Amino acid sequence: MNNAVQSTESSVSNSLQQLYDKVAAFVPQLVAAIIILIVGWIIAVLLGKLVKKILQLIKIDDLADRLGMKDVNRKVGRPVTISGILGWLVKWFFLIVTFVAAAEALGLNQVSQFIYNEVIPYFGNVVLAAIILVIGFLAANFLHEIVRDSLRTGGFRAADTVATLARWALLIFSFIAALSQLRIAPDFMKLLFAAIVFMLALAGGLAFGLGGREQARNFLEELRNRKK
Repeated sequence: MNNAVQSTESSVSNSLQQLYDKVAAFVPQLVAAIIILIVGWIIAVLLGKLVKKILQLIKIDDLADRLGMKDVNRKVGRPVTISGILGWLVKWFFLIVTFVAAAEALGLNQVSQFIYNEVIPYFGNVVLAAIILVIGFLAANFLHEIVRDSLRTGGFRAADTVATLARWALLIFSFIAALSQLRIAPDFMKLLFAAIVFMLALAGGLAFGLGGREQARNFLEELRNRKK
């Protein structure tokens, strides 16, 4: 009887000792992970604000507004700036790095490897896709203004229509390029792009035929007069 009691007490004592050893070993890891998260969060936020401030100082938002960013703000209903978007991306990049460091401190090697091998590379694709969309939108608005003003100067009646088609062509191209960067249905995106290019070419041909008919008639008439 005494041997059974002693054996039970020994087993309980060993179990409690093992639990204590595991907790004692885990607590420093947990404290280190918490410190990493706090410090990493602060650094990420500060870096994001620093990048945003630098971009504001070089007047990148003013340039974006001149290229049509004000239209986005008006449609969205809240201020959206290039500096804010890039600052936000920088902040989250360093936050992801912080999460990796915290996971490694906790001994969660599989989690950290997943973030290293999958999340961070894909986050790079997200950043590139966002840059493509922003540049594409600004370039599309700039192209719209150039095409419209040039055609209006030449007396082209369908100037607004052709300029709008040019802008939408570039917008759609940018959107498809961004989706391809995100590896979203690449084969479907290729078919969609081909179909959209065909529709835009058809619409552009119709617009040119309707709007440029008068200019073509005048040009031919001028040639006849010169021959006479």
